[in-house]
Amino acid sequence: VTNSSSGNMGEKTHKDSPENPFEPFIESLRQQVEDQDPVILIGVIVALAVVVITCVFLKYFLTSKTVQSAILLVGLCDSGKTLLFIRLLSGKFKRTQTSITDSSAPYRAKNERSSSWTLIDLPGHDSLRFQYLEKFKSSARAIVFVVDSAIFQKEVRDVAEFLYMLLTDTVISRNAPTLLVACNKQDITMAKSAKLIQHQLEKELNTLRVTRSAALSAQDGSVGGSVYLGKKGKDFEFSQLPMRVEFLECSARSSSKGEEGEADIESLEKSLAKL
Repeated sequence: VTNSSSGNMGEKTHKDSPENPFEPFIESLRQQVEDQDPVILIGVIVALAVVVITCVFLKYFLTSKTVQSAILLVGLCDSGKTLLFIRLLSGKFKRTQTSITDSSAPYRAKNERSSSWTLIDLPGHDSLRFQYLEKFKSSARAIVFVVDSAIFQKEVRDVAEFLYMLLTDTVISRNAPTLLVACNKQDITMAKSAKLIQHQLEKELNTLRVTRSAALSAQDGSVGGSVYLGKKGKDFEFSQLPMRVEFLECSARSSSKGEEGEADIESLEKSLAKL
């Protein structure tokens, strides 16, 4: 009998013990919430939602501002990007080879603030250029598009196609980095002026815009996947772009003095100092 009673008491004690130790607390909290005025509860929920949305917005806003700290050197092969990269960093001449990967280094602008950016030289080969542009485009504070002024007439179509892909990119259009078109190799007699290069590129980009838009529309009935270049109904001009655009003349080397000659990159350095 004693054993049976003890067993029953043990069984009763086991049944009476709560399965969840937090259940009383949860029940108490639920009761308090039910006792509150619904208007107050809605107000608290709205206030919490506003705080969360504000935090997310601030994080996105601050991040998007701080990541744009790079200056990208882009252009076709043999336009002189790598030598310009070296000249900007050290002022010295150095023989270069066609780049097959990116190179980067801290660059300090020649202004009162001594602004510091990351200067990145991207490969110009047509099989690599877009791959590396994709990698760094979101961090671009400025894009230095280097053009070989001496043989521009031969390369105008290729230069325009590269520029078109760059300028209609959604990320670049949204971030609107400064675009500096560096008309390099001005030391060569046959070099075209920055003004002429700008005029010819505007004409070529205007033609490309018509053909590319027509091709995209024929595919799916709409122009999608990229930003429309310039303003609809008007011939293209660089002034229509959402970013600051500047054409300038420079020479990464002196053809008359060779390795001993100094670079003429003052106009480029002044433009970079405005960033």
